[in-house]
Amino acid sequence: MPEVLANATEAILAQWLIKEGDSFIVGQAIAEAETEKALVEVPAETAGILGRYLALEGASVQVGAPIAILLAAGEGQAEIDKLMTENGAEIAAAPTPTPVSTPTPVSTPTPVSTPTPVVEATAFAKTSDRGDRLFISPLSRRMAREKGLNAESIQGTGPGGRIVRRDVEAAIETKGISVVNAVPLAIPSGSFTDIPHSGMRKAIARRLTESKTTVPHFYLSAPVLADDMLNFRAKYNEWAPKKVSVTDLILKTVAASLEDVPNANVIWTDSALRQFSDVDISIAVATDNGLITPVVRGINHLSLAQLNITTSDLIDRARIGRLKQNEIEGGSFSVTNLGMYGTDEFSAILNPPQSAILAVGAAKQKPVVIDGEIKIRSIINFTVSVDHRAIDGAVAAQWLAAFVKRFENPFWLAI
Repeated sequence: MPEVLANATEAILAQWLIKEGDSFIVGQAIAEAETEKALVEVPAETAGILGRYLALEGASVQVGAPIAILLAAGEGQAEIDKLMTENGAEIAAAPTPTPVSTPTPVSTPTPVSTPTPVVEATAFAKTSDRGDRLFISPLSRRMAREKGLNAESIQGTGPGGRIVRRDVEAAIETKGISVVNAVPLAIPSGSFTDIPHSGMRKAIARRLTESKTTVPHFYLSAPVLADDMLNFRAKYNEWAPKKVSVTDLILKTVAASLEDVPNANVIWTDSALRQFSDVDISIAVATDNGLITPVVRGINHLSLAQLNITTSDLIDRARIGRLKQNEIEGGSFSVTNLGMYGTDEFSAILNPPQSAILAVGAAKQKPVVIDGEIKIRSIINFTVSVDHRAIDGAVAAQWLAAFVKRFENPFWLAI
């Protein structure tokens, strides 16, 4: 198992992409590993044949632990057996559990000569209410529990009838399984309920605590006239084959403003201030499991239509947990929009190692003074949080002024 995420000690082997006996080439993805927030493809480091799985789908595997035996051309079962004998517990395979009709008697002696497997079969098995052994991966069990599904009524398609992730996803999609006897998420105690932390929630807590305690934030706000931009969007969508969102327009404006003020398109590193030539921006997406921030790359080179297609794809896959690790890494800037919830104004926490994040409020009709007269206009409050190590106050103010000018005068979008 490679270190698919920096400083990670383990990962879940979500899915094998090739079967035992299949050949592969260097760099070909042979499996997918699941981290706290994304799926990561595990590429082959050399060409060969996948001889035998050592970790089963859904297993949590320590970084550096073996997950498969790879064979060269002409090698086969004899080489697998020899390797297993010579290396013992260091490379012992997790046995494929076979469902049985009756539980094993307590008095049955347990062999002591069998080496301890790297990923034990007991990690996948659970006794069902019927007395049979229910083989289900930890990931699948958690998914079923979170969705209130009865795991016993899910048909497993993994080795030995094991229930794996794809089985639970299929059950959720078809809504064809019972929720009777579902395992509750939490047990009430007194006047409160403890909801166990998910891996994503722990990751969010760790990163935001690190950001707020180690990065010197400062904040700049501006109420912005939004009528012209909203009217531009309405007119554009009358003719466009696919409608763009307000967030698309904000992303495009942020990117153009970073080109206006390139000193704001930077991140802090321990050895240097890294300035980017292109504009990669993260968008905050709320999911059932927590917040995730996929990165839209090269926004400065995308048309509005291309940007909308890209953001729609990333948002859709973020909500179903199908982002790749490289799609949530990088970028210098983030945008988070709570306007759809009616939030008037808020300040966001930086997403390290990025240097700024723009918080977007709701567009609301408010009285403003224009040319000495009070008029009613649509106003959006924008607040940018900035890493003071990388961006000085004056640079941040220049960027915000450039953003306001472009957002209030959107006709540059048509050029």
